[in-house]
Amino acid sequence: MTQTLVLTFIAKDRPGLVERLAHAVAEADGNWLESRMVRLAEKFVGVARVEAPKGKIAALRDALLALGSEGFHLTVEETAEGAAPKDRPLVLDLVGPDHPGIVRDISHCLAARGVSVEEMETDIRAAPMGGGFLFYAKARVRVPAAVSERELSDALHTLGNTLMVDVSLGGG
Repeated sequence: MTQTLVLTFIAKDRPGLVERLAHAVAEADGNWLESRMVRLAEKFVGVARVEAPKGKIAALRDALLALGSEGFHLTVEETAEGAAPKDRPLVLDLVGPDHPGIVRDISHCLAARGVSVEEMETDIRAAPMGGGFLFYAKARVRVPAAVSERELSDALHTLGNTLMVDVSLGGG
């Protein structure tokens, strides 16, 4: 029988960080299931889901947390596999002139309708003409069955007009 852990980590970027984490998991006869990792502003950050035999979970947790002495900042949480979600996945794409508050306002619109953000990636890039920067966002969201795609799309388009950004919602 195995137990699943979700860990988050951040460390000053340098070679070998993933190897140190993977080594701790392997030493506990664990399995690396999924992860998202990225270098941001001289830091390497990530989240991972791993599993190990129940009898080795405490040792794995201790080994991961001991990496703090090597400059890692980690959190380690036990998790249980949940039932399959009854909501439906959709993808949100957004682009427009960068300004403060875009993520706050879009996430508020989603949360007010019970929509959960599963994954989101944002970026700013130089605008091709006229200077300034464009803000890009792509999110995979889960929409409750009680919320129509049309109603959500209309709300996002109305907000997009206020924020002066283009928002599209499509199949996930």
